[in-house]
Amino acid sequence: MDWKIELIAIPVTDVDRAKDFYTSIGFNADHDHSPSDDVRFVQLTPPGSGCSICIGTGLTEAAPGSVEGMQMVVADAEQAYQQLVAAGVEATPVKDFGWGLFTFFADPDGNRWAVQQLPKYD
Repeated sequence: MDWKIELIAIPVTDVDRAKDFYTSIGFNADHDHSPSDDVRFVQLTPPGSGCSICIGTGLTEAAPGSVEGMQMVVADAEQAYQQLVAAGVEATPVKDFGWGLFTFFADPDGNRWAVQQLPKYD
């Protein structure tokens, strides 16, 4: 039996601001529904990913900005960095850690992300 991670809640203070942020860096807005007055569910998926994030209201009790260590893998870290900067995101210059090239950024609430280009092994 496969156990797949397909959705991760990211706590935010302003759903529309967060949705604008994530779509500006290329995430697809898959769903935006309010099944009740207390719940708004927005699902966003990075290009090519089998796992999505959700933001909204009534989804998690985690504090906005409390998520650390979310990581995406890309084919080209420098290209990802340039795309983030072009979208107005404060990202770190690409750094080689030996186990991959990385750039880091945070969303408007301070949830922190790593973007990794895997090393090439012979």
